[in-house]
Amino acid sequence: MLSLFLVPLILINLGVADTPWKLFLLYITSGLGMAGIGMGIMHDAIHGSYSRNRTVNRYLGYTMNLVGASSSVWRIQHNVLHHTYPNIDGADDDLNAPFFLRFSPNAKRYWLHRFQFLYAWFFYCLSTISWITTKDFVRLNRYKKMGFISRGKEFRKELLKLVLWKVAYYTFALVLPLIFVPLAPWIVVLAFIGMHLMTGVMISTVFQVAHIMPSLEFPLPDENAVISGDWALHQLATTTNFAPKSRLFSWLIGGLNYQVEHHLFPNICHVHYRQLSRIVAKTAREFDMPYHSHNTFGGAVWNHIKMLYSLGKENGVTDNLPTRIPS
Repeated sequence: MLSLFLVPLILINLGVADTPWKLFLLYITSGLGMAGIGMGIMHDAIHGSYSRNRTVNRYLGYTMNLVGASSSVWRIQHNVLHHTYPNIDGADDDLNAPFFLRFSPNAKRYWLHRFQFLYAWFFYCLSTISWITTKDFVRLNRYKKMGFISRGKEFRKELLKLVLWKVAYYTFALVLPLIFVPLAPWIVVLAFIGMHLMTGVMISTVFQVAHIMPSLEFPLPDENAVISGDWALHQLATTTNFAPKSRLFSWLIGGLNYQVEHHLFPNICHVHYRQLSRIVAKTAREFDMPYHSHNTFGGAVWNHIKMLYSLGKENGVTDNLPTRIPS
């Protein structure tokens, strides 16, 4: 995946892409590698599960920075907020979407949400462009206010790292190609955007179908700000697997089709999830606990579309979807 990302960019900077179709092919290929890094390398590394060696995990976690995002911000957003509070509106930062997207029945509904099952895919495509431009800065500042990052020296250090990594990314991914590619600048910029559209739709779709589904729970806390049920049951009730029998697909997306196992055991490398899933499914049946799984990725995507549609209806999913996990 690292080669799939880096080699096309090296060829672009060497001036090999002397025609638009070559340039687009190389950038799109790099986009596939970028998605692979996000799902198969940095995700495990930042969870500390890629290797038993902490140093290996730390340096492979920097591959997140290599593709223009921030490993420090991701660690808080994903490891802390998402994994601790999946599908809890106001706590799970993956549900914290712009006003024109509604991912939870507990979020405020606007009239334009009735069309989100159509236009959400456009914004999924743009997700990594948002990541490399504004999102990291916005979240870094918010996490400082939330107390995850200390004010003063630590915040300034993280901000400096964020800026320097992004400067490095833009330099080799866009600025140097603008200099060395013998084509009009607008073609280079368009191809660069095409790379991110490819990465964005792949990563967003894989992560969204794991949680924004009709069969899953969106719990609300009680008057004491407590969620009913225990932590493990919460993970089972808010997460789903998909395409569990496809080994090639599982390899391509870093085992993220086994989201249930990942949420229960985020410190275990994804290469073990297939075998682990048999034990988890059997145990869930034994104790009458939920275990959600879709046979195919296409079926999961279709159900995600139906969920987006229901969330946009005036009298849709919000009227019949459970908001409490049973004890």
